[in-house]
Amino acid sequence: MVYKGRYRVKNSRKYRGDPTKVIYRSSWERAVFRYLDANDDILEWNSESFIIPYVCRTDNRRHRYFVDIYLKHRNGLKLLVEIKPKFQTVPPKKPKRQTKKYLNEVKVYAKNISKWEAAKKWSINRGYKFQIWTEDTLDALGVKILKG
Repeated sequence: MVYKGRYRVKNSRKYRGDPTKVIYRSSWERAVFRYLDANDDILEWNSESFIIPYVCRTDNRRHRYFVDIYLKHRNGLKLLVEIKPKFQTVPPKKPKRQTKKYLNEVKVYAKNISKWEAAKKWSINRGYKFQIWTEDTLDALGVKILKG
C-alpha cells in the first residue's frame, strides 16, 4: 500500500520552506515529520528541498536525488536524512533461481547506493552529515509509527 498525503506543519517557525506544501510519502515520513515538528532540540527542518545530482550505476546517466529530510539540531549538527526500511539498505539475498523480483531488488539497491554515495560526498563538502534512518533508528529516537 502506498501511503502518502499532505502534512500539516504545527510549528511553522521551524519549517524552512512553504509549510503548506509538505508531502509525506510513507507513514514513516509522516511520523518523522511529527517528531521533528514537536521536538525542541530540532531548530529547523524541511522535506525534499535538497537536490543532489548523481550518476546511477544502473544506466550511467545523471539523475537528481531529492533527500527526504533536512534538519538542524540544537547542538549545531546539520543532517540530511533518507528514511528507508532496513531491508532496502542491504544487498538483496540471492535466491536459488533469478526471479524478476530479485532482479528488480538488485536494481533498486544499486540505484539507492548510487544516490547515497553521492549524498555522502555532497554533504561532507558542505558541512552536513548524511544518514539513513531505518525502523531501528526511528525506534531508538522514540518515533511512533501511527497507522492510518
